[in-house]
Amino acid sequence: MSNKGISVVIPNYNGKRLLEQILPPLIVELEHAAMPYEIILSDDASTDESIIFLQSHYPQVKLIGNKQNQGFSPTINKGIFAAQLDYVLLLNSDVKLTPGYFEPLLKYFDKEDTFGVVGRIEGWDEEKLQDAAKYPSFHGVKIKTSGNYYAAHPQQNDWLYSMYLSGANALVDRKKLVSLGGFNELFAPFYVEDFDLSLRAWRLGWKCYYEHFAVCQHKTSVSIKSKSSKYFIKKIYYRNKMYLHFIHLSGAQLILWFLQLIPETLFSIITGKFYFIASLQLFFLNKNKALLAKKELQNLSKKENMLLSVKEVAGIILHSLKDTKIIKF
Repeated sequence: MSNKGISVVIPNYNGKRLLEQILPPLIVELEHAAMPYEIILSDDASTDESIIFLQSHYPQVKLIGNKQNQGFSPTINKGIFAAQLDYVLLLNSDVKLTPGYFEPLLKYFDKEDTFGVVGRIEGWDEEKLQDAAKYPSFHGVKIKTSGNYYAAHPQQNDWLYSMYLSGANALVDRKKLVSLGGFNELFAPFYVEDFDLSLRAWRLGWKCYYEHFAVCQHKTSVSIKSKSSKYFIKKIYYRNKMYLHFIHLSGAQLILWFLQLIPETLFSIITGKFYFIASLQLFFLNKNKALLAKKELQNLSKKENMLLSVKEVAGIILHSLKDTKIIKF
């Protein structure tokens, strides 16, 4: 049953000052979209006055949250599963919408196989481009998780594919999102979970897009860096990349990835990058959980009658660009 409208899900941790700045333009754009909407704030055990501020100034915002700090995936998932409307805008508390944001996005959902679409992300106080469509690339069999592109001469109907949708700013199909189980909480507290979610969608035959004319502004966040040491951040990042590869590579590609880990591990020992060794230990400690995620995707693929390989997904995106001049960054 269709319930057309927009559910905005905002994960929050000590974001009162940011919420003061992002909520007014968000509400303006939701009103301009001229359809039902709801705003859900999922709080990750904030210690500032976020909740008091919302209760006082935005009583229409639905509040849910964690009793203890759990990280991005568990927090945003609570909001996702509480959402009632057809389209879910995943919006970080440090991202501000600009005028006309929703208008160019909604057309993508006229296609039944659309999973979601992400807009252009610029700096908070300047028009410097931070994020665009994600370009598929590899190092050996390893999936690279960085690399952006956009059309050299952007047009209103480019329909550019994106390898993944940034979790900071993505409008997605709620039913498809829920069928995937939301973000995989194995990736908590942060990093790579948005790539995994989008890749699961792609492999089931759903499409992820980039819309250059839907613009939002991102305030470079220091929340992760302020809470965590550089060693911890790197340890979690590389652990999560290992999860990504184990879940999404199969057969010979998976074997080659394991083989590729050997020289990387030796190099890390020689160069004193012990965070990589710690990442490897965490990966093997939780390998059974990653295996369960792999099996869940395979089971879902039987229902959807589709499971593309990572290379096939990349091939679809690259083939679509053969006649398009692009700028990569």
